[in-house]
Amino acid sequence: MRDRPDPVEPGPDQESVWDYPRPPRLETVERRLRVVHNDTVIADTREGWRVLETSHPPNYYFPPDDVVSEHLERRAERGSLCEWKGRAHYYDLVLEDERVEEVAWGYDDPTDRFEPLTGAIAFYAHKIDEAWVGDERAEPQPGHFYGGWITSDVVGPFKGEPGTGHW
Repeated sequence: MRDRPDPVEPGPDQESVWDYPRPPRLETVERRLRVVHNDTVIADTREGWRVLETSHPPNYYFPPDDVVSEHLERRAERGSLCEWKGRAHYYDLVLEDERVEEVAWGYDDPTDRFEPLTGAIAFYAHKIDEAWVGDERAEPQPGHFYGGWITSDVVGPFKGEPGTGHW
């Protein structure tokens, strides 16, 4: 990882994203996760997961039963391939007079390692009004390609910041 700045030293109760593994690890999340847009709760769970990958803040996934599916519309024409999780599909958020394109993604048939994510949905924090981990409002991972949520318990530098494309 050439020209990468030195990782920030984590404080008490913090994790460095540079200690996260590659390939990524899947963990259950004990804290409440929420997604709110235009004052509408889109997702709310206490049974979520997070994916931890070197240089990235966690991506958070919601069980499908904890997402208000009437507000999501699957995009048939869009997909991508993650070398670790498999083929992803995307969702638009549809509220009364608003459509937010490609606000979330998920996997119908993830790789064996990520099988618990079958049907789960992850949201891009930069496309929604509020992403919550416990009582803390998360910030989006830099760069519009990435879906990590930054909270005070993770330190970087984070992939997606200017000059990090070669990491």
